[in-house]
Amino acid sequence: MPRRRSPSPSSSTAPRNRTPQPVRVRRRTFGDFVKAFLAFVALAVLLVGVPVALAMTAGWPFPETFEPMEWLKQDISVSTFLSILTFVVWLAWAQFTACVLVEMKAALSGVGVPGRVPGAGPSQLLARQLVAALLLVGATAASFTPSLAQLGQTYDDNQRPTVAAAQQTPGLFAQQQEQAAGTAAAVAEQASHTEAAPAAKKQGDTKFYRIQPPEGRHHDSLWEIAERHLGDGRRYKEIFELNKDRAQPDGSRLSEASLIRPGWIMEMPGDARGGDLVEMPDDAPEVSPEVRQQISDYARTGDGAQEQGGDQAQGSGDEGSGGGTAHVDLPQQRPAPGTGHADLQRPAPDQVATPAQDSSSFGLPEALLTAPLLAAGLLGALGHRRRQALWQSAFAGIGGRRGMEPPTPTGDALDVQDALLVGADPEGVRLLDRSLRGLAASLAAESRPLPTVYAAWMSNGDLHLQLAQPSGKPPSPWQLGQDQTFWMLARADAETYEDVDTAAPYPGLVSLGTMDDSRLLLNLESVPGIVSLSGREEDRAAVFASVAAELATNGWSDRMTITLVGFGEDLTALAPSRLRHLDGIEALIETMEAETRQRRGALGAAGHDSVLTGRTGPAQHTRWAPHLVLLAAEPSPEDAMTLAELAADASRLGIGYLVGTGSGDLPGAAWEMEITGEGRLLAPLLGLELDAQLLPAAERRAVVELFTDADPEHGPDGPGTTPPFLVDISEQGRPAVYARLVGPYEIIGLETPDGERSALLHEALALLLLHREGVHPRVLSSALWPRGVTDDVREALLDRLRDWLGTDPDGTPRLRTDDAGRLTLAKSVVSDLDVLRSLYHEATQGKGVDSRAVRGRLLTDALVLVRGPLLADRPEGRYRWLTHEIVDAQLPLLVADTGLALAEFHMEKNRAEKAIEALNAALRTAPSDERLWNELLRAAHALDDPQRLTALASDLLTRSGARGLPPRTEALLDELLPTWRDAVAAAG
Repeated sequence: MPRRRSPSPSSSTAPRNRTPQPVRVRRRTFGDFVKAFLAFVALAVLLVGVPVALAMTAGWPFPETFEPMEWLKQDISVSTFLSILTFVVWLAWAQFTACVLVEMKAALSGVGVPGRVPGAGPSQLLARQLVAALLLVGATAASFTPSLAQLGQTYDDNQRPTVAAAQQTPGLFAQQQEQAAGTAAAVAEQASHTEAAPAAKKQGDTKFYRIQPPEGRHHDSLWEIAERHLGDGRRYKEIFELNKDRAQPDGSRLSEASLIRPGWIMEMPGDARGGDLVEMPDDAPEVSPEVRQQISDYARTGDGAQEQGGDQAQGSGDEGSGGGTAHVDLPQQRPAPGTGHADLQRPAPDQVATPAQDSSSFGLPEALLTAPLLAAGLLGALGHRRRQALWQSAFAGIGGRRGMEPPTPTGDALDVQDALLVGADPEGVRLLDRSLRGLAASLAAESRPLPTVYAAWMSNGDLHLQLAQPSGKPPSPWQLGQDQTFWMLARADAETYEDVDTAAPYPGLVSLGTMDDSRLLLNLESVPGIVSLSGREEDRAAVFASVAAELATNGWSDRMTITLVGFGEDLTALAPSRLRHLDGIEALIETMEAETRQRRGALGAAGHDSVLTGRTGPAQHTRWAPHLVLLAAEPSPEDAMTLAELAADASRLGIGYLVGTGSGDLPGAAWEMEITGEGRLLAPLLGLELDAQLLPAAERRAVVELFTDADPEHGPDGPGTTPPFLVDISEQGRPAVYARLVGPYEIIGLETPDGERSALLHEALALLLLHREGVHPRVLSSALWPRGVTDDVREALLDRLRDWLGTDPDGTPRLRTDDAGRLTLAKSVVSDLDVLRSLYHEATQGKGVDSRAVRGRLLTDALVLVRGPLLADRPEGRYRWLTHEIVDAQLPLLVADTGLALAEFHMEKNRAEKAIEALNAALRTAPSDERLWNELLRAAHALDDPQRLTALASDLLTRSGARGLPPRTEALLDELLPTWRDAVAAAG
């Protein structure tokens, strides 16, 4: 489908003469007939001439009697050798004949990849070439390419159903069919002049093109028409604008949702030349009067006299039933929602961010700024990895554990982290996940199967699912979209969904890029064959890396396997449980052959038609997880044929293939895409021209660095334990501005700002205090205004923040900008969290190591600072950026470590009551830390009070609920109080 953009300048200046001019029908060339004749002669000689000649000269290959023992006793003579040689020639003829029959059957039926004849590699290749040449001008070969034109469109009666077409396997005659596509289509039928010719001639020559029925594997498309007659496929937009919404001979229209049909008439720009379209004399006797009249009537509709409204909507519902080209439809646009309806897709940062030449945008990669779903997935996975590292290190030991502070990124890694913070749209991911799972749950409740979804569009706050075929009325609150193959969910309705316990229905959705204001997610799992990606190697690598990273970290899937071949060995660090790397294509083929057999057998045993029926309803426990293969290395022709055979049934089995190719000609490719050096993702036959979503090599390395540095096993001694910012805890280090973040938010040393901006200033200061390494201005504005803000508003806030914080006695501003353009706070502005970290560090690694008294005083002072959770009284709807932080995991662990260290300090002197007091104080901020409860049990046991220990065990059981006590705690109770179960039962 052509892109829906404003027409190019050339379209507005092109002559638009409405008088029909006759055009010539292009015939097959003499060379085409010569090739077909020679192929026929060659086949006749090989299939008929060879056996006749052998029969006349050497006789029938089989003996009259069957006496193998007698044959073995005979001497080997020249006649014996000739007989054996004759038999081999007969066998070769039989093999070639079988190859011709197999290729002919596949070409004429158009269903499936031609079967392999054992041991007939060269013979089958020769047979394929001859059959293709013969069919070029002979019998019509069925289409081998799965038709994306049926992405939800209905067919005329003379077409096959959508489902059958979508499940076809790509053919192997790609090269021959490209030649046929350029020569076999008869593109024009004649037209005649009308009486309005004098006025039209003043505007220039106008030509008309009549869409032809599908011939062989070739279907007309606007892109190909523009490429043949205008010299550039991208000029399809001019043809589209000239013919948009004009009534066609069958009564339908070329509209936003339609495909082109055979018999439709396209007015062409005045400079259309060459190819099949040439001017003819007015007298064209072979043109029927009916066609002349159709073109004449169509020419009179070109002045905007098209009907609108309901007729157009009705026409869009049945468009594409003819031989239009395969494509993914862009949903019709709705007005952007107002302030009460936030977009499902986060606004692009470049719409509100500082221009590239401004210093505030320095260093942030645009590839991640404009990929909100990818950035959200990476940011969420990175936060999970860092939390996991913290918890793993927490149980490494009490008081001296490693991993107190995760490493602070620097250089490219810091830039990429900032870009993730700015570009991420976690709310969009959450709504997408809930919407898809809610749809699956609703369908299961109605005992309806999941429809096959080819693509999802996120546009102006709405979610559009493009179905493979009409699937009836969607469950509420979903609605039918522009036709029967679009299901649409508005943002306001999506927000009504809650979390449901059902499997992710479409985990194979992955972002490819944006078209106009819509973001496309293609469902790789549903592709009826292989998706090929051509272009330069470095450009393809950026697409492959983006697809792999998003699939590995997205929030709308459950279990998944992503196999990487030819790239991405380092990417496995992003999600070791999902991503796996294979060394070569041979290993891939061996793996996928086994898995394909296993999935076919499992589906058959379960009685399911496809994996979709296994993900919902009574059978959803099977959780059919997808397996997506990303092959960056171009396969050989033989390997490509094998992959095409494996992919023939892939969409039913939940397996998807994305394969790279340098030439753009991959046998067996169902959907073909190309990435350009300018970052454009083109798929003319799919109707796509996107701004591609990429993850270039530099950004990929920086992302991997973030994940590897977060690994608790990274480095010989793990992450460092020194806080990134230490304060002077002596009396001389009293700060000028002191903010209390641990508990209710309070600021000492500054006057409360007046007006409505006070909350924004407090939130900005809290963010800066939690990131002493510096905050990029775009990160700050993204945190305060997740939906975007203009530069002048952000700069005005920063000016107010500078004025509010003031200056130090030496005149230096307390809010500064470092050499990299990031905002930093002066050392005279500190928070209680900074002091807490500094006190604990000094007690366990500083002066407290050599002095027991100093250690006890420092730990006691640290625990006194704890007044509750971080920013306990923050207003609802603000501080949403905390979801990206790990401070909510760091603070409880830091408080627990402090309480454990102080309890150990008191237990050294057998002061169990003091230890219990310290542990209880820490539990108020870290109530789920198992280490605190275990030390509390030990301290209570030291008091030799079984009743108190029993009460504590009962309290623990109540808190644990249905999950029960952790195994370590249960084992500790068995050691300290063997009769605790009976005692708790008696007490409760």
